[in-house]
Amino acid sequence: MNGTVKEWAAKAEADYATAKRELKAAENANFDAVCFHAQQCVEKLMKALLISRNIVPPRTHDLAALDRLLMPVCPKWSWPVQELRFLTRAAVDFRYPGESADFEDATEAFDIATRLCPKLRAILRLSA
Repeated sequence: MNGTVKEWAAKAEADYATAKRELKAAENANFDAVCFHAQQCVEKLMKALLISRNIVPPRTHDLAALDRLLMPVCPKWSWPVQELRFLTRAAVDFRYPGESADFEDATEAFDIATRLCPKLRAILRLSA
């Protein structure tokens, strides 16, 4: 695994840790941030996987778009697109005034990331 892939993976793990820590906050948990960091973790691991397949990832936060790029080059990759779309919406929509995540949104986003990241790590041959 090259250094760029390792760096993307390390950044992803930092996002996951931030989402986990914020979701557990006893007071004033920032559910918007949980959603954002859960999505960022998945996005960065998906981009690491693309890079490992010699594909330059596009500058996008759209996980469904990254999914479409991964499917032809990574036979072991598949994930329900509706969950990828939820994470994308949660990360983008809740970052700006007008919408806010609640505990249920944050829990769902973190749950998706918690189930999805091990699959991406396994394909990348990363330890958890």
